[in-house]
Parts: sequence; structure tokens; C-alpha cells
Amino acid sequence: MAEQAPMTDQAPEPAPAPASADGASQSPERNRRKTREGVVASASMDRTAVIVITEQVRHRRYNKTVRRHKRLYVHDEDNDLRVGDRVRIAETRPLSKLKRWRLVQILERAR
Repeated sequence: MAEQAPMTDQAPEPAPAPASADGASQSPERNRRKTREGVVASASMDRTAVIVITEQVRHRRYNKTVRRHKRLYVHDEDNDLRVGDRVRIAETRPLSKLKRWRLVQILERAR
């Protein structure tokens, strides 16, 4: 009987992705966190604020522009938000029963 070459269970390693000019790989980023902009509706809780996000969408059937509002609970570590402030928030791990967002930046202070 003729001897055969030993079989390996390992697949060949894939070639690394080519790097772009800035040194980052060209693969898309995974687990990108959502960011939103909104206005503070309530800041009366301790280290928590309620932000109203307003978005304009086209109605699927009637093609009319409709405004939709969402109220999101945001973690405000320093308690420095006031009603009317425009802010940027980012998605984060659950911080409490309703809080899933954290404050990133205060864009404009209320007058």
C-alpha cells in the first residue's frame, strides 16, 4: 500500500485585511452605539433626565411628513442639565429599569 500525506483538521489561515491609508482595517465597525440629539423635557430626578427626541418621517401610505416623539431616560452624572437644553446622548448598557442612554455633550444651553 502506498502511504498518503497526513490530513490536517485546520483550515488555512485567511490573509489579513489590507490597511487603508490611515492604518485602520477596511472591515466595517461592529457594535456601533447609537447616538441621538434631543431636548431636555425633565431634569427633576437625581442623576437622570428625560430627553425628547423628535424625528420626521414620511407616512408609508400617504407620503405626508409626520413628527414622531420619543422620551428617553438619560444618565446625567453631574446633575447639570436643565429643561430646554439641547444635548447629544449615546446608547449604553442598562443602568436601571428604564435608563439605557448616557449624556455625551451639551450642545446648547436653554435661555
